[in-house]
Amino acid sequence: MWLKSLVVASLLQVGVVGIAHAKGPFGSVNVGNWIGGAFSNDETGTFSHCAATTPYANGVILVVSQSAAGTWSLAFASPSYRFNKGENAAIDVTFDGQEQARLYATAYQSNMLTAVMPVNVVRTFQKASLMVATAGRAVLNFDLTSTGPVIAALANCVTKVKADGLDKAGDFTKGAAKPAAAAEKQASPPAGGKAARAKSGTGFVVSANGHIVTNNHVIDGCVGDIKGNLTGEAAMVLRIVSSDANNDLALLQAPSTTTFKDFARIRDRSIRSGDSIVAIGFPFHGLLTSDFTVTTGIVSSLSGIRNDSRFLQISAPVQPGNSGGPLFDTTGQVVGVVTGKIPALRIAAATGNIPENINFAIKTGALRDFLDNSVVPYQTAEPKAELKTTDIAGNARPYTMLISCNAAEQDAKK
Repeated sequence: MWLKSLVVASLLQVGVVGIAHAKGPFGSVNVGNWIGGAFSNDETGTFSHCAATTPYANGVILVVSQSAAGTWSLAFASPSYRFNKGENAAIDVTFDGQEQARLYATAYQSNMLTAVMPVNVVRTFQKASLMVATAGRAVLNFDLTSTGPVIAALANCVTKVKADGLDKAGDFTKGAAKPAAAAEKQASPPAGGKAARAKSGTGFVVSANGHIVTNNHVIDGCVGDIKGNLTGEAAMVLRIVSSDANNDLALLQAPSTTTFKDFARIRDRSIRSGDSIVAIGFPFHGLLTSDFTVTTGIVSSLSGIRNDSRFLQISAPVQPGNSGGPLFDTTGQVVGVVTGKIPALRIAAATGNIPENINFAIKTGALRDFLDNSVVPYQTAEPKAELKTTDIAGNARPYTMLISCNAAEQDAKK
């Protein structure tokens, strides 16, 4: 019951800054999990705004609205919030790990923060799949399924009510302009006419000067800028310093204006078979969470396919997007660079058996040789006291980075 009550309260009181009471909904907006309609100012009876709302498993309800004057708003509501009326807060929102904006929100009621969305943010919100909202230490993820059609339905709601009045309010989803075509989300095709697709992987900072290690195959085939960003932070353009296709390593660097207080330390001792490890990266970015993921396992073998001694075989599950991510021991030191998993379908076709949980990482010996050749001032460290996995992940957050770019279609599938 509390959820239904809060949804109604949210719809009634969000939308137009300064309106304390609203009446409605008139007509309906039903798109996916979004519900809403048109609302009037309860004091004057005139049309005020159209709004839609949807609840999330994290306990927060998003409310999107457009006023009769055309102003868009985004509100965050929760029964656990306890704001003082009139309290202000800055909320940083990051869409699909790329576009970032700062919204300035106000508490017009104790359990909800409401912020005006500029038009450019509305367009990004409409096209995005994932949104990360950061306010202070709170970081929340939102799957933005159906935001395209709900924005179109709300715009249609405002247009129709202003033209026909509240008395003729109906299903505003019908007749709404189609959301921007999916092709608009893609970058312009690169030279040669080949379609561009987004590709992404993981990297980690190894020096205070912003040197970033990743796999060569993560950046191979990139067209235009290569971008990197930490979870919840704005993307930065990275430059390629060096690459080694044979060992599948690449070195990038952040802009000179960026400094890193925290960066990875490379373990100074060899790891052993059976030792526990932790892998961190951004698998299936844009489909799964926009935050990094953490998996654990052991070192299964000190060599890769066909006894390749440059690699470790690990049991920690990895997926596309984990490539280039750091592999840690239980003390939080880097013991490898995640590079991929065995091609299960090809092995199954050749042997009749599906291999399970066979993944690989580049050893620190190859990594250190690569960094030495690139003249990077990295740091090594001896194993210390064991840490909890949560602490290893927390320590890695300031230097584990999503790496992304646009690539020709055949390269994007790597």
